[in-house]
Amino acid sequence: MFNHFEGKISEIKPTHVVIDCQGVGYLLNISLNTFSKISEKEANHIKLFVHLVVREDVMLLYGFVDETERMLFRHLISVSGVGPNTARMILSSMNPSDIFDAIVQKNVQLLQSVKGIGAKTAQRVIVELQDKLSKEQTPEDFFPSIHNTNKQEALSALIVLGFSKMQVEKVLDKIIAVSPDFTAEELIRNALKVL
Repeated sequence: MFNHFEGKISEIKPTHVVIDCQGVGYLLNISLNTFSKISEKEANHIKLFVHLVVREDVMLLYGFVDETERMLFRHLISVSGVGPNTARMILSSMNPSDIFDAIVQKNVQLLQSVKGIGAKTAQRVIVELQDKLSKEQTPEDFFPSIHNTNKQEALSALIVLGFSKMQVEKVLDKIIAVSPDFTAEELIRNALKVL
């Protein structure tokens, strides 16, 4: 029914944002991931992709900073026993790239680390979504905004050397945070010291 809302921010909290669209304020429930990205932009005017949840007693709008996060939300709520609030909790606890990797690589422990997700729910999410997400684009193509060129080259090289993608990404993110101008070769060299 709705694809996105674009307008002025009239209120923003870690759990929701109110967007003023031509004088009508829409309250959108958001994840911490979306909240942090909105806060980073420091813009007064935003565009959020939305998903409408209709129940007997209420209609709720959920807002997402990009279509990737909305797609993951829709996949998550398609799993039996995972409602919109649980899906939002998962999206608030990890970034979309980590969620994608956890499901595709069957990382039950990582999903269980989310508050309110038990072993059975984590396994159900993996069983029901692994094939669907595996058929999607690779995480590198799927989450282009997360990767710069040097990081991408270093990540690919280190994965070829046998290191796990999640472990390598965390190490590279720490290195880039300290030295954002490193070349791919310097990133690889420094990552190998830590891995």
